[in-house]
Amino acid sequence: MSVLSVLRRSALLMLAGFASVAAVANPIWIDVRSTEEFNQGHLPGALNIVHTDIASKISAVTSDKTAEIQLYCRSGRRSGLAMEALQKLGYTNVHNAGGYAELAAKQAKPAQNPQQ
Repeated sequence: MSVLSVLRRSALLMLAGFASVAAVANPIWIDVRSTEEFNQGHLPGALNIVHTDIASKISAVTSDKTAEIQLYCRSGRRSGLAMEALQKLGYTNVHNAGGYAELAAKQAKPAQNPQQ
């Protein structure tokens, strides 16, 4: 095997490793409600970027246009607008997770264990 072949193979393996790390990375949760709403309660680990500011502020959070981004608001309307804005910027893995109350209720439920 030539040195060039070894280098190419190493580069491909490194790229494959980066791709697998990106695939298992945690999603970025963004609450697009107002600061006041966010301060009244939000999902653990969520960032607050008001939906009208999402296009100008997303680059401070991630420049990876394939990163998984989960957006939520009170009802899903503002997160839908934010999702459209991010998609126009080229972000491809953006999801409207819906309303805060429903998401918080899902997180508060204990995991169901199937009876054996």
